Amino acid sequence: RRLAAGGGARTGFGWDAPNGLIRCAAVGIVLSQLTIGDLATGAAIWMCLVALLSCHEFGHAWTAHKCGDDTARLMGRMTINPIVHIDPIGTVLIPWVLILMPMLGVDLPFMVFGWAKPVPVNPSNYDSRKRDDILVSMAGPAVNLGLAVLLMVVLSIAGAWPEKLAVQQLWENPAVMVVFLSLILCFFNLIPVPPLDGSHVLRHIVGMSEETYMQIAQYGFIIILLLINFTPVFSFVGQISFDTMVFVATNLGLSQ
Repeated sequence: RRLAAGGGARTGFGWDAPNGLIRCAAVGIVLSQLTIGDLATGAAIWMCLVALLSCHEFGHAWTAHKCGDDTARLMGRMTINPIVHIDPIGTVLIPWVLILMPMLGVDLPFMVFGWAKPVPVNPSNYDSRKRDDILVSMAGPAVNLGLAVLLMVVLSIAGAWPEKLAVQQLWENPAVMVVFLSLILCFFNLIPVPPLDGSHVLRHIVGMSEETYMQIAQYGFIIILLLINFTPVFSFVGQISFDTMVFVATNLGLSQ
């Protein structure tokens, strides 16, 4: 690529080198405000998210295997090993941005979230196409719900679960945050918008054809972004997640 004759600007790359260096320096200064403790906390939150996402995808793969489809197992996805489930954008970039921004003083309307690579399935292999598609779709959220309950019990036995739950503990108590995050993944995935798990259930309920579903799925990510930014859907998911946590903890005698 040709360089500009005078100032050494990399016009071929569409950016001015001195300005680019200034931007990089500005990012470096901002990140330098983070302490080792901040980064350690961020890493712990991220690793918990990755573990929850890996278990979610494992649930899909295991259930598909039990329903007659070995596609995910043959592709090495029927495992809780996070390496095979990581999506560079949804599992790394977006979560880390959402983790670091509050630490830098940027208020966000929601907590950290992310997604993993979808588990590959072939519905033609299912024993019952309609029933098994619903079972496989619901397996991921069910795993996250089960993990949340299990974590509450284990943390209570270990003495790390609070006797009384409050909203501020979602940010102050790591144990509560992890359980809440698992419930967020459960209920958010139940939203009936492709490619979220709830959309498969809705498709069968209304009798939507696979062709129509795939056409809508092309715009699914845009629809989800619009819902998050311009509707109270994420607040609703957060509220029902917190209420579920309180309900379970209270009825199991873990919290007052």
